[in-house]
Amino acid sequence: MMRLDKYLCETGFGTRSQVKALLKKGLVQVDGETAKRPELKIDEHRSQVTCAGMRAVYQEHVYLMMNKPQGVLSATEDRRQKTVLDLVEEKAADRLFPVGRLDKDTEGLLLLTDDGELAHALLSPKKHVDKVYEAEIQGQVGQEHVRRFAEGLDIGEKRPTLPAKLEILSSGETSRVRVTIREGKFHQIKRMFQAVGCQVTALRRLSMGSLCLDEGLEPGAYRALSPEELERLKEHI
Repeated sequence: MMRLDKYLCETGFGTRSQVKALLKKGLVQVDGETAKRPELKIDEHRSQVTCAGMRAVYQEHVYLMMNKPQGVLSATEDRRQKTVLDLVEEKAADRLFPVGRLDKDTEGLLLLTDDGELAHALLSPKKHVDKVYEAEIQGQVGQEHVRRFAEGLDIGEKRPTLPAKLEILSSGETSRVRVTIREGKFHQIKRMFQAVGCQVTALRRLSMGSLCLDEGLEPGAYRALSPEELERLKEHI
């Protein structure tokens, strides 16, 4: 249960004082009845609340899809460099965090949320959530590389990487590939290509689980997940 004035603040109808003024004017209805008491307790998940004819929709957590640009850190704060949260203007930005990290020079899909349970599930190796990247590679990539990625690679840690899927989009002095991994080790894809004698020159994440990058988002832009995207993501994990 939540106080009505707090609920209205949380759903974007103004500050506590502004909300109280709306209540006093009789502009707020709860389940079809005019409500004027700010301390009224409501069920934030079931009560039907409108303010000046507009429905108030409460969401416990925030879920934003960002097309992360190059040159920005996947961090909540940094004293010297710009972070992804510096790009977010949402009022809830101070409680958001990125789900996993993309390197500073890596771009593409990044999920920002305040839902720790969902983030943990997406990042847990036990859940085997696929993460798909597109990369530009200096060096010719061939079927031998595909085989070695599928077997798992020694990248200097205690255990080899889990099997990964490598698809060759084009091959030459500069190659284009798509890589699917189920882990998130530090600089993993770059280190995997280093292990087979190649170098990543550009890297972009396309998807995480069922969530795919909205190609209409310019680098640095973001939007809220749709209810359908969120539902599929939760079902996936």
